[in-house]
Amino acid sequence: MRKNKTRKITPSAADVPSHRTAPTPPAERTLRFGDRWNYAPAPEAPVDIKIRPRYELFIGGKFVKPSSGKYFPSINPANEEQLAEIAQGEAKDVDLAVKAARRAYNGTWGKMSGRERGKYLFRIARLIQEKIRDLAVLESLDGGKTIRESRNIDLPLAAAHFFYHAGWADKLDYAFAGRRPRPLGVAGQIIPWNFPMMMAAWKLAPALACGNTCVLKPAETTSITAMHLAEIFAEADLPEGVVNIVTGAGNTGTAIVNHPDINKIAFTGSTGVGKLIAKSLAGTRKRLTLELGGKAANIICEDAPIDQAVEGIIQGIYFNQGHVCCAGSRLFVQEGIVEPVIRRLRNRLRVLRVGDPLDKNTDIGAINSRRQLERIREMVDSGRREGAEYYEQSCELPAKGFYHAPAFFTGVADSHRIAQEEIFGPVLSIMTFRTPEEALERANNTPYGLSAGVWTDKGSKVFKLATQLRAGVVWAETYNKFDPASPFGGYKESGFGREGGKQGLAAYLDFD
Repeated sequence: MRKNKTRKITPSAADVPSHRTAPTPPAERTLRFGDRWNYAPAPEAPVDIKIRPRYELFIGGKFVKPSSGKYFPSINPANEEQLAEIAQGEAKDVDLAVKAARRAYNGTWGKMSGRERGKYLFRIARLIQEKIRDLAVLESLDGGKTIRESRNIDLPLAAAHFFYHAGWADKLDYAFAGRRPRPLGVAGQIIPWNFPMMMAAWKLAPALACGNTCVLKPAETTSITAMHLAEIFAEADLPEGVVNIVTGAGNTGTAIVNHPDINKIAFTGSTGVGKLIAKSLAGTRKRLTLELGGKAANIICEDAPIDQAVEGIIQGIYFNQGHVCCAGSRLFVQEGIVEPVIRRLRNRLRVLRVGDPLDKNTDIGAINSRRQLERIREMVDSGRREGAEYYEQSCELPAKGFYHAPAFFTGVADSHRIAQEEIFGPVLSIMTFRTPEEALERANNTPYGLSAGVWTDKGSKVFKLATQLRAGVVWAETYNKFDPASPFGGYKESGFGREGGKQGLAAYLDFD
């Protein structure tokens, strides 16, 4: 066992304890490998961000009150305080939105040349770039994810999707050589809470580039950035009715799915709801794409660069609070390197900071809602009851808000719930394997098939494992990397259809 390295330091003015760590009184102290440095709080100040006390629906290019006159609160998961009131859209509002989208499709957008449509998308992308800081703060306030992730990953990717699809708007004939593409009409789109802005861009950008108009429903708990995106559409002079945003709960999404004048449904969310949607659309002429749940396998072979692999694990499951449906929540480690991997992972968890999502020093922010936090705790309890060994980082969590410390299980069996069901939290299940063939069999032993990861020094082994993993996306020597040009989607109960790339464009087109 390698001994911990030690060194002595004298604290400077920069080494100021944060609100989460008690001050160290001596003038000199010893730091061990894996100890957490203390940083002064570095919050991204939201004082100049304009959060409206109440957000209305966006229909026909205007903000309108809901027909019911009802609103529901949007809660900041970091401190449980109300941010704003969100309009509760119902079937009547959905009908108005679909009619506005149909008028826009028949009157302007569907007839507009691809070159002109591309100009609007480029304009939207540039406006998102200009407002990245404000949108990132809103995303972190409303959803609980760290400002580093919102600012450095989510918002740049949202802008990139609009830029990418703007470039395709006048090149669809070249994308599908020998075929004559035409838009479907009106698309109904329903997105989840884990990537509000990025998911909106994933859905809207390809649909608009192909000439469709849209009715979008954001998640009930993360609707604020969608309404600020509506303001960007208005600022970009997007023709009225091209994009309509109806906020609300499950009954609002049901009204969109069942509306008779919608040509295409695109849904990202739970497998259970996806099955209900597929059943309700069976026998209709509506097109459907589903991106559903996942239980991704991350495979580390004994010849892998361990430090790099551990960083990939941290990126895949902890930095995003496990909120990603493709989070690598099942870790398969070859038996010969189990001890060093767990040792490094334990040391790495010790230095992760849990706390205020707006603090630039924070590594793990807040869980999206109380309901989701209770789900995580219930899954952790089930893992303990079933006999898995549990390790949780010892840290002081904020008194208010929805937080969960980073944790992992060892001694997990394939039959355990924590190895079969989504947790959507910063909790990892670690299992071992002897041969690559065993890793493949066990990684594929799940009803899901959204994503996977492979860590090895041998390129031939990467290709062998990647081609046999039943997952829509397989990362090699990295994890959770996205690009608008790369199609994303799953197999089995993780859904069907692709978003991104030419495959994502095809989902919003018909062909003569």
